[in-house]
Amino acid sequence: MLKAMLGEAWLAMGANRLRTALTMLGMVIGVGAVVIMLAIGQGAQYAVQQTISTMGSNLFIVLSGSFTAAGVRSGSAGGPTLNVQDAEAIEELEGVANVAPTHMGTRQLVYGSQNWSASVIGTTPGYLDARAWNIVNGAAFGDSDVRSATRVALIGKTVAENLFGDEDPVGKTMRIQQNPFLVIGVLGSKGQNLDGRDQDDTVIVPLSTAQRKVFGTPFVGSVRMLMVQAESAEGMQRAMDSTEALLRQRHRLREGAPNDFFMRNLSAAAESEAETTRTMSILLGAIASISLLVGGIGIMNIMLVSVTERTREIGIRMAIGARQRDILSQFLLEAVMISFAGCLLGLLIGLAVALGINAFTGMVVVISGTAAIVAFAVAATVGIFFGWYPARKAAQLDPIEALRYQ
Repeated sequence: MLKAMLGEAWLAMGANRLRTALTMLGMVIGVGAVVIMLAIGQGAQYAVQQTISTMGSNLFIVLSGSFTAAGVRSGSAGGPTLNVQDAEAIEELEGVANVAPTHMGTRQLVYGSQNWSASVIGTTPGYLDARAWNIVNGAAFGDSDVRSATRVALIGKTVAENLFGDEDPVGKTMRIQQNPFLVIGVLGSKGQNLDGRDQDDTVIVPLSTAQRKVFGTPFVGSVRMLMVQAESAEGMQRAMDSTEALLRQRHRLREGAPNDFFMRNLSAAAESEAETTRTMSILLGAIASISLLVGGIGIMNIMLVSVTERTREIGIRMAIGARQRDILSQFLLEAVMISFAGCLLGLLIGLAVALGINAFTGMVVVISGTAAIVAFAVAATVGIFFGWYPARKAAQLDPIEALRYQ
């Protein structure tokens, strides 16, 4: 029975090939647009998630406070209000996994006849753990290097390429502020962060070495920033509250007095960026879905025309014993076949365009099986929904009136 109905539907579609093709065009455009937009949207989400993962997980930073001199106020991290002892105290708090005191700035690097300006970060070994930063060549420095202010350095990929070229930088000596530093390791690539800064354009040295040899500070042990890693995402706020209370106590701030430090939740900023991208992906999908609605209306219009044209045929079918449900099934099946054919073609075109966008523009696109499943599910729904009324109208025709129709 089904095989016969499929054959009839195929013959009916082939009788007016141009009209069938134009009817399918709406579905082709709709499904293709949905697939392309989903691929672009999911690609954007993937790119943001990759960027977030390079920052490390469950991180917040504590910046030193500002100071005022001759009526001029500095910005955050301008005053010497944080020190290494603060970091050691925070690390003892419950819910805190890692603390890395950090002193950073931009300095000129020199190797042979080459020079390069890069961000120099003075910190402790815990910084690499907090940032989930691996070493691809060489080894990291340890706590003993921090205690003895050893002049050793880890360099990022960008620094290695611009300063050393094709040479292996490990074991070579470069200069920072006229001070020689032995390169002991090359950092794994992290790419750009959320604000577009190249994270690989970085040199990491022991904190004590940076304070004494690179930046200099009149306040022994002071740092500009503490990077704190909570044990879990759920415990982030609790760890931040505990850190704030501890620092206020250590800095002897009376009740009601403002903090002499600033706190920033890096994970919250990253999640906000990811949420924005997710919202944009949903919006793109919703806009593309309008094409599916237009395609469905096109199917309904053509099926109504088909019912009108085939009224006498319907009357003959009923006269020789066809039931209402047989007529209903026949026209509904034709609508679904048009939808599925358009969906399949649209899916193939959408995948081809998405791959083309990736190949020619370098934009990240993510093609998932979910897109195909959603496309086919929507196609079937659209075919049934918009094909139901014309099919029902055909099934309810009076056989006598249908036979008389000219």
